Amino acid sequence: MAKFQKITSNLWFDNQAEDAAKFYTSVFKNSKMGRIARYGKEGYEIHGRKEGTVMTVEFWLEEQSFVALNGGPHFKFTEAISFIINCDTQEEINYYWEKLSEGGDVKAQMCGWLKDKFGLSWQVVPTVLPDMITGGNIEKADKVMKAMLQMKKLDIATLQKEFENGS
Repeated sequence: MAKFQKITSNLWFDNQAEDAAKFYTSVFKNSKMGRIARYGKEGYEIHGRKEGTVMTVEFWLEEQSFVALNGGPHFKFTEAISFIINCDTQEEINYYWEKLSEGGDVKAQMCGWLKDKFGLSWQVVPTVLPDMITGGNIEKADKVMKAMLQMKKLDIATLQKEFENGS
């Protein structure tokens, strides 16, 4: 019997669940695919899916479990839900930004946020950012926020410069 984490993110796709899981596991180094469940004859009048097609795919990214569901076109992702990728270096930010933004919605790129080719939103964020904007010095935080709001992909050096130049 598989061990489950207490909370698992379930991602609803029209019919791209397996493609999405394969894509995400190719982007994140510490990742793996899991079990695949397929639609059977039972419930066809509800789900309308051909017998044998992929229903769900389990996968893990950085030890976090996910389930991708082929549930049909009824629901779409929105920016109201996103996944944050905490990055220690600019190289990490560049890597995730390049991989996840490829084929995504360019108009949805702002302040470290991007939307991938499946419509899922990600925040690619330097790990130093929370300390810059919550450290108690409102002038420094304001300068960092002003710089961040003008960026698409976040630049650690620019944010650090604005933080250091704050009052």
